[in-house]
Amino acid sequence: MQTRALPGFRDFYPDDLVLRSHIFRTWREVAARYGFEEYDGPPLEPLELYTGKSGAEIVGQLYCFSDKGGREVALRPEMTPTLARMVAARANGLRKPIRWFSIPQLFRYERQQRGRLREHFQLNCDLIGEAGPLADAEIIALAIDVMRAFGLGAGDVRVRLSDRRVLTALLQGGGVAADQLGDAFQAIDRSERTPREALAAQLAAAGLGAAAVDEVFRVSSLRGWPAVQQALAESGAPAGASEPLARTITALEAMGLGEFIEVDLTIVRGLAYYTGTVFELFDAGRSLRAICGGGRYDTLLAGLGGVDLPALGFGMGDVVLGELLRERGLVPPAIGAIDVFVAGITADDEPHVLSVAHELRNAGFRCEFAFGGQALGRQLKLADARSAGQVVVIGPEERARGEVILKDLRKQAQRAIPRAAVVREVAAAAAHG
Repeated sequence: MQTRALPGFRDFYPDDLVLRSHIFRTWREVAARYGFEEYDGPPLEPLELYTGKSGAEIVGQLYCFSDKGGREVALRPEMTPTLARMVAARANGLRKPIRWFSIPQLFRYERQQRGRLREHFQLNCDLIGEAGPLADAEIIALAIDVMRAFGLGAGDVRVRLSDRRVLTALLQGGGVAADQLGDAFQAIDRSERTPREALAAQLAAAGLGAAAVDEVFRVSSLRGWPAVQQALAESGAPAGASEPLARTITALEAMGLGEFIEVDLTIVRGLAYYTGTVFELFDAGRSLRAICGGGRYDTLLAGLGGVDLPALGFGMGDVVLGELLRERGLVPPAIGAIDVFVAGITADDEPHVLSVAHELRNAGFRCEFAFGGQALGRQLKLADARSAGQVVVIGPEERARGEVILKDLRKQAQRAIPRAAVVREVAAAAAHG
Protein backbone atom coordinates (compact mmCIF):
# COMPACT_ATOMS: atom_id res chain seq x y z
CA MET A 1 0.00 0.00 0.00
CA GLN A 2 1.38 3.44 -0.96
CA THR A 3 2.01 5.38 2.25
CA ARG A 4 3.45 8.57 0.78
CA ALA A 5 2.18 11.20 -1.63
CA LEU A 6 2.95 10.64 -5.29
CA PRO A 7 6.23 12.14 -6.59
CA GLY A 8 5.81 15.85 -7.22
CA PHE A 9 2.66 16.11 -5.08
CA ARG A 10 2.39 17.64 -1.61
CA ASP A 11 0.72 16.93 1.70
CA PHE A 12 -0.25 20.06 3.60
CA TYR A 13 -0.10 19.47 7.35
CA PRO A 14 -1.64 22.24 9.51
CA ASP A 15 1.66 24.09 9.89
CA ASP A 16 2.26 23.89 6.10
CA LEU A 17 -1.25 25.10 5.37
CA VAL A 18 -0.58 28.31 7.30
CA LEU A 19 1.72 29.51 4.51
CA ARG A 20 -0.58 28.37 1.71
CA SER A 21 -3.55 30.12 3.34
CA HIS A 22 -1.47 33.26 3.80
CA ILE A 23 -0.51 33.22 0.11
CA PHE A 24 -4.09 32.67 -1.04
CA ARG A 25 -5.44 35.37 1.28
CA THR A 26 -2.88 37.91 0.07
CA TRP A 27 -3.52 37.05 -3.58
CA ARG A 28 -7.25 37.60 -3.11
CA GLU A 29 -6.85 40.84 -1.16
CA VAL A 30 -4.56 42.49 -3.74
CA ALA A 31 -6.58 41.28 -6.75
CA ALA A 32 -9.71 42.72 -5.13
CA ARG A 33 -7.98 46.09 -4.71
CA TYR A 34 -7.57 46.20 -8.48
CA GLY A 35 -11.23 45.38 -9.08
CA PHE A 36 -10.62 41.80 -10.20
CA GLU A 37 -13.37 39.23 -9.70
CA GLU A 38 -12.67 35.60 -8.83
CA TYR A 39 -13.77 32.76 -11.12
CA ASP A 40 -13.01 29.05 -11.35
CA GLY A 41 -13.54 26.16 -13.71
CA PRO A 42 -13.36 22.37 -13.63
CA PRO A 43 -10.01 20.69 -12.93
CA LEU A 44 -10.82 18.14 -15.66
CA GLU A 45 -11.24 19.38 -19.24
CA PRO A 46 -11.44 17.86 -22.74
CA LEU A 47 -7.95 16.99 -23.94
CA GLU A 48 -8.49 18.88 -27.20
CA LEU A 49 -8.74 22.13 -25.25
CA TYR A 50 -4.98 21.84 -24.67
CA THR A 51 -3.82 20.08 -27.83
CA GLY A 52 -5.69 22.67 -29.91
CA LYS A 53 -3.64 25.43 -28.27
CA SER A 54 -0.24 23.78 -27.84
CA GLY A 55 -0.21 20.89 -30.30
CA ALA A 56 -0.19 17.12 -29.80
CA GLU A 57 3.31 17.21 -28.29
CA ILE A 58 1.90 18.60 -25.05
CA VAL A 59 0.23 15.24 -24.31
CA GLY A 60 3.50 13.93 -22.88
CA GLN A 61 3.33 16.60 -20.17
CA LEU A 62 -0.30 16.00 -19.19
CA TYR A 63 -2.20 13.75 -16.83
CA CYS A 64 -4.66 12.55 -19.48
CA PHE A 65 -6.83 9.49 -19.96
CA SER A 66 -10.10 8.19 -21.42
CA ASP A 67 -12.96 8.56 -18.96
CA LYS A 68 -15.77 6.05 -18.51
CA GLY A 69 -17.75 7.75 -21.24
CA GLY A 70 -14.93 7.28 -23.72
CA ARG A 71 -13.99 10.97 -23.71
CA GLU A 72 -10.32 12.01 -23.90
CA VAL A 73 -9.78 14.27 -20.89
CA ALA A 74 -6.90 15.85 -18.98
CA LEU A 75 -6.26 17.45 -15.60
CA ARG A 76 -5.75 21.14 -16.34
CA PRO A 77 -2.10 22.10 -16.85
CA GLU A 78 -2.96 25.80 -17.17
CA MET A 79 -5.97 28.08 -16.81
CA THR A 80 -5.97 30.19 -19.98
CA PRO A 81 -7.86 27.68 -22.20
CA THR A 82 -10.60 27.38 -19.55
CA LEU A 83 -10.72 31.17 -19.29
CA ALA A 84 -11.08 31.48 -23.09
CA ARG A 85 -13.88 28.91 -23.14
CA MET A 86 -15.77 30.66 -20.33
CA VAL A 87 -15.38 34.14 -21.81
CA ALA A 88 -16.49 32.91 -25.23
CA ALA A 89 -19.64 31.40 -23.74
CA ARG A 90 -20.83 34.76 -22.38
CA ALA A 91 -18.75 37.30 -24.29
CA ASN A 92 -21.67 39.52 -25.32
CA GLY A 93 -23.00 39.82 -21.80
CA LEU A 94 -19.74 40.54 -19.98
CA ARG A 95 -18.82 44.10 -19.07
CA LYS A 96 -15.53 45.13 -20.70
CA PRO A 97 -12.78 45.27 -19.78
CA ILE A 98 -13.08 41.94 -17.98
CA ARG A 99 -10.94 41.75 -14.84
CA TRP A 100 -10.86 38.15 -13.64
CA PHE A 101 -8.60 36.15 -11.38
CA SER A 102 -8.47 32.54 -10.30
CA ILE A 103 -6.38 30.34 -7.98
CA PRO A 104 -6.47 26.92 -9.69
CA GLN A 105 -4.50 23.83 -8.82
CA LEU A 106 -2.61 22.83 -11.98
CA PHE A 107 -1.05 19.52 -12.99
CA ARG A 108 1.87 18.76 -15.34
CA TYR A 109 3.80 15.51 -15.65
CA GLU A 110 7.25 17.12 -15.74
CA ARG A 111 10.68 16.40 -14.35
CA GLN A 112 10.82 17.63 -10.77
CA GLN A 113 13.39 20.26 -9.85
CA ARG A 114 13.76 23.09 -7.40
CA GLY A 115 10.76 25.37 -7.73
CA ARG A 116 8.85 22.98 -10.02
CA LEU A 117 6.56 20.16 -8.92
CA ARG A 118 3.94 18.13 -10.76
CA GLU A 119 1.16 20.08 -9.11
CA HIS A 120 0.99 23.62 -7.85
CA PHE A 121 -1.44 26.40 -7.14
CA GLN A 122 -1.26 29.53 -9.25
CA LEU A 123 -2.67 33.03 -9.18
CA ASN A 124 -3.98 33.79 -12.67
CA CYS A 125 -4.96 37.41 -13.35
CA ASP A 126 -6.27 38.38 -16.80
CA LEU A 127 -7.50 41.68 -18.19
CA ILE A 128 -9.59 41.21 -21.33
CA GLY A 129 -10.99 43.76 -23.75
CA GLU A 130 -8.42 46.55 -23.46
CA ALA A 131 -5.62 46.96 -26.03
CA GLY A 132 -3.87 50.06 -24.62
CA PRO A 133 -0.56 50.13 -22.73
CA LEU A 134 -2.21 51.32 -19.50
CA ALA A 135 -3.68 47.83 -19.25
CA ASP A 136 -0.15 46.41 -19.52
CA ALA A 137 0.99 48.71 -16.71
CA GLU A 138 -2.06 47.74 -14.66
CA ILE A 139 -1.38 44.00 -14.83
CA ILE A 140 2.34 44.45 -14.07
CA ALA A 141 1.52 46.77 -11.15
CA LEU A 142 -0.82 44.13 -9.77
CA ALA A 143 1.98 41.54 -9.82
CA ILE A 144 4.35 43.98 -8.09
CA ASP A 145 1.80 44.94 -5.47
CA VAL A 146 1.27 41.27 -4.63
CA MET A 147 4.98 41.14 -3.80
CA ARG A 148 4.75 44.33 -1.76
CA ALA A 149 1.80 42.90 0.20
CA PHE A 150 4.05 40.00 1.24
CA GLY A 151 6.62 42.48 2.56
CA LEU A 152 8.97 42.27 -0.45
CA GLY A 153 10.47 45.43 -1.89
CA ALA A 154 12.57 46.45 -4.88
CA GLY A 155 15.62 45.07 -3.10
CA ASP A 156 13.95 41.65 -3.05
CA VAL A 157 12.24 41.29 -6.44
CA ARG A 158 12.52 42.69 -9.96
CA VAL A 159 10.28 42.71 -13.02
CA ARG A 160 12.23 41.98 -16.20
CA LEU A 161 10.22 43.68 -18.93
CA SER A 162 10.31 43.35 -22.72
CA ASP A 163 8.04 43.68 -25.75
CA ARG A 164 7.86 41.34 -28.73
CA ARG A 165 6.97 44.26 -30.99
CA VAL A 166 10.25 45.96 -30.04
CA LEU A 167 12.16 42.73 -30.58
CA THR A 168 10.56 42.27 -34.00
CA ALA A 169 11.47 45.82 -35.06
CA LEU A 170 15.08 45.45 -33.93
CA LEU A 171 15.60 42.02 -35.47
CA GLN A 172 14.04 42.88 -38.80
CA GLY A 173 16.01 46.11 -38.86
CA GLY A 174 19.15 44.00 -38.42
CA GLY A 175 18.41 41.67 -41.32
CA VAL A 176 16.37 38.87 -39.74
CA ALA A 177 13.60 37.83 -42.14
CA ALA A 178 9.98 37.60 -40.97
CA ASP A 179 9.93 33.82 -41.34
CA GLN A 180 13.09 33.57 -39.18
CA LEU A 181 11.69 35.53 -36.24
CA GLY A 182 10.46 32.43 -34.44
CA ASP A 183 13.94 30.88 -34.45
CA ALA A 184 15.46 34.20 -33.35
CA PHE A 185 12.97 34.50 -30.49
CA GLN A 186 13.79 30.97 -29.32
CA ALA A 187 17.50 31.73 -29.34
CA ILE A 188 17.03 34.94 -27.34
CA ASP A 189 14.75 33.15 -24.88
CA ARG A 190 17.45 30.51 -24.29
CA SER A 191 20.46 32.86 -24.42
CA GLU A 192 21.07 32.76 -20.66
CA ARG A 193 20.88 28.98 -20.42
CA THR A 194 22.52 27.71 -23.62
CA PRO A 195 26.10 28.26 -24.88
CA ARG A 196 26.37 30.87 -27.62
CA GLU A 197 28.07 28.44 -29.99
CA ALA A 198 25.16 26.02 -29.82
CA LEU A 199 22.63 28.77 -30.43
CA ALA A 200 24.66 30.17 -33.34
CA ALA A 201 24.73 26.74 -34.96
CA GLN A 202 20.96 26.37 -34.58
CA LEU A 203 20.35 29.82 -36.07
CA ALA A 204 22.65 29.06 -39.00
CA ALA A 205 20.81 25.79 -39.59
CA ALA A 206 17.57 27.80 -39.68
CA GLY A 207 18.98 29.87 -42.54
CA LEU A 208 20.21 33.00 -40.76
CA GLY A 209 23.38 34.52 -42.19
CA ALA A 210 26.35 35.49 -40.05
CA ALA A 211 25.28 39.15 -39.85
CA ALA A 212 21.74 38.20 -38.78
CA VAL A 213 23.10 35.80 -36.16
CA ASP A 214 25.29 38.57 -34.76
CA GLU A 215 22.25 40.85 -34.66
CA VAL A 216 20.30 38.29 -32.62
CA PHE A 217 23.05 38.22 -30.01
CA ARG A 218 23.43 42.01 -30.04
CA VAL A 219 19.73 42.46 -29.38
CA SER A 220 19.76 39.86 -26.60
CA SER A 221 22.53 41.80 -24.85
CA LEU A 222 20.56 45.05 -24.59
CA ARG A 223 19.79 46.07 -21.02
CA GLY A 224 17.90 49.13 -19.82
CA TRP A 225 15.39 51.36 -21.56
CA PRO A 226 17.93 54.00 -22.76
CA ALA A 227 20.00 51.31 -24.52
CA VAL A 228 16.90 49.88 -26.19
CA GLN A 229 15.77 53.34 -27.33
CA GLN A 230 19.18 54.03 -28.84
CA ALA A 231 19.19 50.68 -30.65
CA LEU A 232 15.74 51.39 -32.07
CA ALA A 233 16.85 54.79 -33.32
CA GLU A 234 19.92 53.29 -35.00
CA SER A 235 17.99 50.42 -36.58
CA GLY A 236 15.55 52.62 -38.46
CA ALA A 237 12.65 50.86 -36.75
CA PRO A 238 9.15 52.04 -37.72
CA ALA A 239 7.92 55.09 -35.86
CA GLY A 240 5.77 54.03 -32.94
CA ALA A 241 7.36 50.58 -32.52
CA SER A 242 8.50 51.50 -29.03
CA GLU A 243 5.49 53.60 -28.00
CA PRO A 244 3.49 50.88 -26.16
CA LEU A 245 6.52 49.85 -24.08
CA ALA A 246 7.46 53.48 -23.41
CA ARG A 247 3.94 54.30 -22.20
CA THR A 248 3.88 51.19 -20.02
CA ILE A 249 7.14 52.19 -18.35
CA THR A 250 5.96 55.79 -17.88
CA ALA A 251 2.71 54.60 -16.28
CA LEU A 252 4.55 52.31 -13.85
CA GLU A 253 6.84 55.16 -12.89
CA ALA A 254 3.81 57.38 -12.28
CA MET A 255 2.49 54.70 -9.92
CA GLY A 256 5.76 54.85 -7.97
CA LEU A 257 6.83 51.39 -9.13
CA GLY A 258 9.66 52.33 -11.49
CA GLU A 259 12.35 50.98 -9.15
CA PHE A 260 10.98 47.46 -9.64
CA ILE A 261 11.37 47.54 -13.46
CA GLU A 262 14.34 46.36 -15.54
CA VAL A 263 14.01 46.44 -19.34
CA ASP A 264 15.58 43.18 -20.51
CA LEU A 265 15.09 41.94 -24.08
CA THR A 266 16.04 38.35 -23.20
CA ILE A 267 12.53 38.01 -21.79
CA VAL A 268 10.57 36.51 -24.67
CA ARG A 269 8.35 33.97 -22.91
CA GLY A 270 8.51 30.64 -24.67
CA LEU A 271 4.82 30.47 -25.49
CA ALA A 272 4.26 31.49 -29.09
CA TYR A 273 0.94 33.23 -28.49
CA TYR A 274 2.35 36.38 -26.86
CA THR A 275 1.96 39.41 -29.12
CA GLY A 276 3.34 42.43 -27.23
CA THR A 277 4.52 43.24 -23.73
CA VAL A 278 6.07 40.27 -21.90
CA PHE A 279 7.52 40.16 -18.40
CA GLU A 280 8.84 37.88 -15.70
CA LEU A 281 9.27 38.57 -12.00
CA PHE A 282 12.37 37.20 -10.25
CA ASP A 283 14.00 37.45 -6.85
CA ALA A 284 16.65 40.19 -7.03
CA GLY A 285 19.49 37.72 -6.51
CA ARG A 286 18.22 35.45 -9.30
CA SER A 287 18.75 32.38 -7.12
CA LEU A 288 15.25 31.01 -7.84
CA ARG A 289 13.13 30.32 -10.88
CA ALA A 290 10.72 32.98 -12.10
CA ILE A 291 8.08 33.80 -9.51
CA CYS A 292 5.64 35.12 -12.08
CA GLY A 293 5.40 35.51 -15.84
CA GLY A 294 2.95 36.85 -18.37
CA GLY A 295 2.23 39.35 -21.08
CA ARG A 296 -0.14 40.41 -23.84
CA TYR A 297 -1.86 37.75 -25.97
CA ASP A 298 -4.21 39.66 -28.25
CA THR A 299 -4.94 36.82 -30.71
CA LEU A 300 -5.23 33.84 -28.36
CA LEU A 301 -8.88 34.15 -27.36
CA ALA A 302 -9.94 34.22 -31.01
CA GLY A 303 -8.04 30.99 -31.62
CA LEU A 304 -9.26 29.20 -28.52
CA GLY A 305 -12.76 30.53 -27.96
CA GLY A 306 -13.66 32.29 -31.19
CA VAL A 307 -13.91 35.68 -29.46
CA ASP A 308 -11.72 38.43 -30.91
CA LEU A 309 -10.75 40.41 -27.80
CA PRO A 310 -7.36 41.81 -26.81
CA ALA A 311 -6.08 40.33 -23.57
CA LEU A 312 -3.14 40.07 -21.24
CA GLY A 313 -2.41 38.41 -17.95
CA PHE A 314 0.05 36.58 -15.75
CA GLY A 315 0.45 33.42 -13.71
CA MET A 316 2.18 33.36 -10.30
CA GLY A 317 2.85 29.95 -8.75
CA ASP A 318 2.92 29.16 -5.05
CA VAL A 319 6.03 26.94 -5.08
CA VAL A 320 8.77 29.49 -5.89
CA LEU A 321 6.92 32.22 -4.01
CA GLY A 322 6.79 30.00 -0.93
CA GLU A 323 10.55 29.37 -1.16
CA LEU A 324 11.23 33.09 -1.35
CA LEU A 325 9.00 33.91 1.62
CA ARG A 326 10.76 31.24 3.68
CA GLU A 327 14.18 32.59 2.69
CA ARG A 328 13.17 36.11 3.73
CA GLY A 329 11.60 35.02 7.01
CA LEU A 330 8.16 36.21 5.89
CA VAL A 331 6.18 33.08 6.79
CA PRO A 332 3.46 33.85 9.35
CA PRO A 333 3.54 31.85 12.60
CA ALA A 334 1.38 28.76 12.88
CA ILE A 335 -1.93 29.45 14.60
CA GLY A 336 -1.90 26.55 17.04
CA ALA A 337 -3.07 28.65 19.97
CA ILE A 338 -6.63 28.93 21.17
CA ASP A 339 -8.16 31.91 22.93
CA VAL A 340 -9.82 30.23 25.87
CA PHE A 341 -10.16 26.80 27.46
CA VAL A 342 -13.22 25.82 29.52
CA ALA A 343 -12.62 23.38 32.37
CA GLY A 344 -15.01 21.64 34.75
CA ILE A 345 -14.24 20.32 38.22
CA THR A 346 -16.86 17.57 38.52
CA ALA A 347 -18.88 15.41 36.16
CA ASP A 348 -21.97 17.47 37.03
CA ASP A 349 -20.24 20.54 35.56
CA GLU A 350 -20.12 19.08 32.05
CA PRO A 351 -23.41 20.59 30.72
CA HIS A 352 -22.31 23.99 32.00
CA VAL A 353 -18.87 23.61 30.36
CA LEU A 354 -20.58 22.84 27.06
CA SER A 355 -22.91 25.80 27.43
CA VAL A 356 -20.12 28.28 28.20
CA ALA A 357 -17.88 26.91 25.42
CA HIS A 358 -20.63 27.31 22.86
CA GLU A 359 -21.38 30.86 23.98
CA LEU A 360 -17.70 31.75 23.54
CA ARG A 361 -17.56 30.12 20.10
CA ASN A 362 -20.69 31.99 19.02
CA ALA A 363 -18.89 35.19 20.06
CA GLY A 364 -15.97 34.32 17.75
CA PHE A 365 -13.45 32.93 20.25
CA ARG A 366 -11.34 29.86 19.51
CA CYS A 367 -12.39 27.64 22.35
CA GLU A 368 -11.76 24.06 23.51
CA PHE A 369 -12.63 21.82 26.44
CA ALA A 370 -11.51 18.35 27.55
CA PHE A 371 -13.33 15.24 26.42
CA GLY A 372 -14.29 12.84 29.19
CA GLY A 373 -13.76 13.16 32.94
CA GLN A 374 -10.28 14.57 33.59
CA ALA A 375 -8.79 16.03 36.74
CA LEU A 376 -8.60 19.82 36.77
CA GLY A 377 -4.81 19.75 36.81
CA ARG A 378 -4.73 17.68 33.64
CA GLN A 379 -7.21 20.03 31.98
CA LEU A 380 -5.01 23.01 32.85
CA LYS A 381 -1.99 21.24 31.35
CA LEU A 382 -3.98 20.70 28.16
CA ALA A 383 -4.91 24.40 28.12
CA ASP A 384 -1.23 25.29 28.47
CA ALA A 385 -0.25 22.87 25.70
CA ARG A 386 -2.76 24.58 23.39
CA SER A 387 -1.30 28.00 24.35
CA ALA A 388 -4.64 29.21 25.65
CA GLY A 389 -4.54 32.75 26.96
CA GLN A 390 -7.42 32.25 29.38
CA VAL A 391 -9.20 29.41 31.19
CA VAL A 392 -12.77 29.48 32.45
CA VAL A 393 -13.18 27.09 35.40
CA ILE A 394 -16.64 25.89 36.42
CA GLY A 395 -17.29 24.01 39.70
CA PRO A 396 -20.22 23.29 42.02
CA GLU A 397 -19.40 26.14 44.40
CA GLU A 398 -19.05 28.67 41.59
CA ARG A 399 -22.29 27.50 40.04
CA ALA A 400 -24.10 27.91 43.34
CA ARG A 401 -22.99 31.55 43.42
CA GLY A 402 -23.79 32.15 39.74
CA GLU A 403 -20.09 32.62 38.99
CA VAL A 404 -17.13 31.08 37.21
CA ILE A 405 -13.39 31.49 37.73
CA LEU A 406 -11.48 33.30 34.96
CA LYS A 407 -7.77 32.45 34.90
CA ASP A 408 -5.33 34.59 32.90
CA LEU A 409 -2.52 32.17 32.13
CA ARG A 410 -0.22 34.87 30.78
CA LYS A 411 -0.46 37.06 33.88
CA GLN A 412 -0.80 34.11 36.27
CA ALA A 413 -3.87 35.71 37.86
CA GLN A 414 -7.44 34.64 38.50
CA ARG A 415 -10.73 36.15 39.66
CA ALA A 416 -14.39 35.25 40.05
CA ILE A 417 -16.77 36.75 37.48
CA PRO A 418 -20.54 36.49 37.00
CA ARG A 419 -21.55 33.54 34.83
CA ALA A 420 -23.73 35.82 32.71
CA ALA A 421 -20.71 38.06 31.95
CA VAL A 422 -18.33 35.38 30.65
CA VAL A 423 -18.20 36.59 27.05
CA ARG A 424 -17.80 40.24 28.05
CA GLU A 425 -15.06 39.54 30.62
CA VAL A 426 -13.13 37.19 28.33
CA ALA A 427 -13.25 39.80 25.58
CA ALA A 428 -12.06 42.54 27.96
CA ALA A 429 -9.19 40.41 29.24
CA ALA A 430 -8.15 39.53 25.67
CA ALA A 431 -8.20 43.21 24.67
CA HIS A 432 -5.81 44.07 27.50
CA GLY A 433 -3.72 40.93 26.80
